[in-house]
Amino acid sequence: MEKNTLMAIVLSVVVLLVFYVFFAPSPAPPRQVAHGEWQPPVEAPPPVGLAADRPADQFVPPAGEDIIAGILGTAPAVTVPRDDAVPDAVAGPGRQEVTVETDFLTVVLSNAGGNIVSFRLNNRLERVRGEDPRPVEMIFRGDGSRAFTLAFGGPNSTPVTSYFNVEHTTDPATGRHLVRFYQNFDLHNDPALRFQLAKEYTFHPGEYMFQLDVSLTAERPLAFDFNGIAYTLSFGPQIGPPFQRLDRRHDNRQYFYFDGRRRRTVRRPNAAERIANPRWGAIAGQYFTLIAIPHLHGGGFSLSFCETRGIDTDIYSTSRMHIIRPALTAMHTRDTFHFYLGPRSMSILRTYDRGESVFVGASGMQLDEMAGSRGFLAPLERVLLFFLNVFYGMTRNYGVAIILLTLLVRIAFFPLSKKGVEATMRMQEFAPKIKELQEKYKDNRQKLNMEMAELYKKGGYNPLKGCLPMLLQLPIFFAMFNLFRTHFELRGAMFIPGWIPDLSVPEYIVPFGVSLPLLGWDALRLLPFIYAGSQLLYGRVTQQPGQKGNPQMKIIMYAMPIVFFFILYDMPSGLLVYWTSSNVLTMVQQVAIMKYLSKKKAAQAAEAPPSIAPKKKNSPQAGNSQSNVIAPRKRKKR
Repeated sequence: MEKNTLMAIVLSVVVLLVFYVFFAPSPAPPRQVAHGEWQPPVEAPPPVGLAADRPADQFVPPAGEDIIAGILGTAPAVTVPRDDAVPDAVAGPGRQEVTVETDFLTVVLSNAGGNIVSFRLNNRLERVRGEDPRPVEMIFRGDGSRAFTLAFGGPNSTPVTSYFNVEHTTDPATGRHLVRFYQNFDLHNDPALRFQLAKEYTFHPGEYMFQLDVSLTAERPLAFDFNGIAYTLSFGPQIGPPFQRLDRRHDNRQYFYFDGRRRRTVRRPNAAERIANPRWGAIAGQYFTLIAIPHLHGGGFSLSFCETRGIDTDIYSTSRMHIIRPALTAMHTRDTFHFYLGPRSMSILRTYDRGESVFVGASGMQLDEMAGSRGFLAPLERVLLFFLNVFYGMTRNYGVAIILLTLLVRIAFFPLSKKGVEATMRMQEFAPKIKELQEKYKDNRQKLNMEMAELYKKGGYNPLKGCLPMLLQLPIFFAMFNLFRTHFELRGAMFIPGWIPDLSVPEYIVPFGVSLPLLGWDALRLLPFIYAGSQLLYGRVTQQPGQKGNPQMKIIMYAMPIVFFFILYDMPSGLLVYWTSSNVLTMVQQVAIMKYLSKKKAAQAAEAPPSIAPKKKNSPQAGNSQSNVIAPRKRKKR
């Protein structure tokens, strides 16, 4: 049994390491590019936004001239208020920012290109130890982001950063905000090919989703064709919360698209690889996501993703998505895009799928695919999540809910645990005979294995029964690992104030301020030590009397907890709460089962009739028995 138990634990460690290194949710390794080495291919000279074009904070239009980034502009077209909304602000070219605030969002837009420069989630707080909770920033203006930029041409074309005219209106009845940026441009620098570009954003209260309409209007049909592309709408360089570096354990970026049947993953994002006509595309972090749903006039659009490192001087890692609009010839076209920028939460995303939102165009898109896990463990994760939410509804504390869920798992595993203890105790009966066989066939390994197999067969014992309960716990561990990394409601879920404020990240008691060499630890954590202590105590309490001098069992008792200590040190605190609770509850369960089986065995031995030992020849008992036998009488001789 000792050997099989050791093999089971070693196998468990190997499986855990393989899962952690290769299968833990994380993005594919991005391209490593040193700053200044990468030069994007030139697709075509941009019709607008020449090389001299610069961001708004660097470009100041010459006084007295209506010059837009080197392109001749005209007076803005006359705007007419829509519906019954009253314009709050109407402005001509010049640097300007517009702030839109709802109960869910605070958005800052710039008229330099008509882009979003800041996007905050008002009702989602980010807890940083030692600081007051603050809104989560999905687009952080400190990194120079210009999200939803538009470039005429492909993804590598220069985006438009010209100053636009601005119109901001608010509907007092519904609370809807409409921000419209518009400006006239000359196609190919030809005044005869003048057109108006407009970008119109619509925000509603109680919504993480918003709408962006891009329209091109001219007095006669114009051909917007730049190597088969009319324009590219891009998002980048980051999706929040803001970061400098992404690691595999605490946050990541993944890239997905939905082809109408299932969600698919883009393993190695590259701007040159285009996905034709998906229903939606997404960039996802650990708990937040951007989902783009294009509704282009005439269809035929494509998506591409790009992840690079070292391109931007102030940002280590970048994640971009491009929506590529095919070439068109028209006098007027209006393309609509729906963007979801918020929690990666199944309950929230399902409201859009069911049409419970003002954005009816998002219904039936199966956006909840962005929140659900995939793979063979997904059904197990859903079951665990269901019971976790049930217990949370009862206790209103996810830490307590995890402990109750652990108790439920131990109850479900009780039959297997009982069989495992029975196998351990049964193995003690074979120990003397096994030791005898090992001495007898110590020079013949093959014969030893055959004799031991025959011994197990005659005794009706299967050594794997002792390993099975331990191995079957690994899928539960992996499912819980994914659950703590992806379940949005666990983000910021407090267990013990002042110690475990967030079950989705590792806890700590003393920060180091620097990362330790080789280990990469940045803080002193308490939960890993509690886990290791519970594992050592579990080994000592459940150790059989015949195992105390066994060197293999000493390895199991002392080496394995140390190995798992290093594996689990930087794991989410919720996972360690589960694992430690599982150790304690399993220990109590094992002790109770062992006492029950020992009493049962003793009772059966007391009730069994005494067995009559075989009698040996010439023994006292044999003599006594023979003396009791009446011998035939001998005849007297006459």
